[in-house]
Amino acid sequence: MIPSPTQRLAFEEYVRAIGEASERVKRLTDALEEQLEHWRWKRVVAALQACRGIQLIHALRIVAELGDLSRFTHPRQLMAYLGLIPTENSSGPRHRQGAITKAGNSSARRAMIEAAWAYQHHAAVSPIIARRQAGLPKATIAIAWKAQVRLSARFRKLRARGLHKNKIVVAIARELTGFVWAIAHEIKPHSVEMRKR
Repeated sequence: MIPSPTQRLAFEEYVRAIGEASERVKRLTDALEEQLEHWRWKRVVAALQACRGIQLIHALRIVAELGDLSRFTHPRQLMAYLGLIPTENSSGPRHRQGAITKAGNSSARRAMIEAAWAYQHHAAVSPIIARRQAGLPKATIAIAWKAQVRLSARFRKLRARGLHKNKIVVAIARELTGFVWAIAHEIKPHSVEMRKR
């Protein structure tokens, strides 16, 4: 079937809109990368990108929204701050857990949930992840690999139990938050003296 001139025009407009949106995303990403060069949290942003699913925009978003992750003394505090822990309705011997609390920073929570979708695939270091890990401390890379192995296996195990994918992703995001916390505690931001150079 040959498309009509109207259909062809609509298709061309869609293609043009996608091209313009892609250019806009590239311009914004370039601007963020330029600003990142002078940001004291640059090393933390780079380290978080060692994790599967956490690319530049996600890492920037997490650090910009949460700031200094070392203020959380335990990963569960960060999970609670992001609203990724389940609600609880307990009385006497009865113990029931419900949906996540959704308290705290919704933007960072969404970034963690978006990143968690990447763990539905088997653990592997792709060339893109390998490039992001180049030059990072071995401890950071080890944490990222441990996260990938654990979370990919957990995703498959929960899927085999028949849980809905959205619930699985939230559970994976909660655990990924613990690994993000561990990486952030390994990496120190640039000091004030280093930024002045």
